Amino acid sequence: MNAKTISLLILASLLIGACAPAAAGTTEPTPLPTVVADETLIAEGRVEPAQYAEIAFNASGAVSEVLVKEGEQVKKGQALIRLGDESDTNFAAAQLELVEAQQALNDLTNSGGADLAQAVIDLKEAQEAFNRADYYLRYLQTEQKIPQTETRTVLKETARGYTREYKVRHFKGPAPKDWLIEAENDLALKKAALEEAQRAYDRLKGGVDSEQLALLEARLNAARAGVAAFTVIAPFDGVVAKLSARPGASINAGEVAVTVADISSWLIKTTDLTEIDVVALSEGQPVTVTLDAIPGATLNGAIESIGQTYEEKQGDVVYAVTVALDEGHPSLRWGMTAVVKFEK
Repeated sequence: MNAKTISLLILASLLIGACAPAAAGTTEPTPLPTVVADETLIAEGRVEPAQYAEIAFNASGAVSEVLVKEGEQVKKGQALIRLGDESDTNFAAAQLELVEAQQALNDLTNSGGADLAQAVIDLKEAQEAFNRADYYLRYLQTEQKIPQTETRTVLKETARGYTREYKVRHFKGPAPKDWLIEAENDLALKKAALEEAQRAYDRLKGGVDSEQLALLEARLNAARAGVAAFTVIAPFDGVVAKLSARPGASINAGEVAVTVADISSWLIKTTDLTEIDVVALSEGQPVTVTLDAIPGATLNGAIESIGQTYEEKQGDVVYAVTVALDEGHPSLRWGMTAVVKFEK
């Protein structure tokens, strides 16, 4: 067999081996597993009380009393801090106005019975005067035989010169025009007096002058507000979260003196969710919250609101999202860092 023949035989063997089926027991290639993308959104936020108020005075002055301390539980309407004392002229003036306003209201209330009695008398007299004026005008307008007197002056020549003689004539006839005008004017005056008497009676028929009562009540309310401006009160039940005022220190109107927070419920506020993130969120959507300061604690909540306006943060358009926690934790504090997980 020559070399060429041998080479052809070897090549044919190789081709047959390549086309033969795989031997039994050979392992097939393993397919790659499917990778599922993580749909969880994660954002960082801060813990805040559900309700809080930074309270300032409406007046300026020296702090006379601090009635609470930080961390103390307070009730709605409870006095927290007071300004001024008897040496403070503004405070003294506000106190005096309150006393005088209350006294004026008391005087009006106490005099209501006597004033009403006089108003009844005045109304009766005004009605009678109007009736007389009305009757007299109608009499002048309709009666054709009204007694009248006409006086004429006549010059008479005498030995000592001319003298005046007065001749009086009595007659009956229609009323002169000037009589009618005078009677109409008088009736208009009597009508105005009657209407005023009626208004006075209407104001007093409840026991006191209703217009004066309204004015004095408004004055008293303003006086109370003037005195209240020297005291800060709690707007709701809560805890004193921050106290800035100190006894004897001066404070200006509008300057925050105390912060009261309702820590019975908490919110988480986030500001790093982008425009791509928020379109996948909706109000009421459940979330889970973990806190850096409380390892191992996982709190549940739901989206309370999604901001309608945006901010730019490190080149991204972001929206504020507020989460309301379903539960609290004894160690929660205002300002703690929270991690919020939103399931898409």
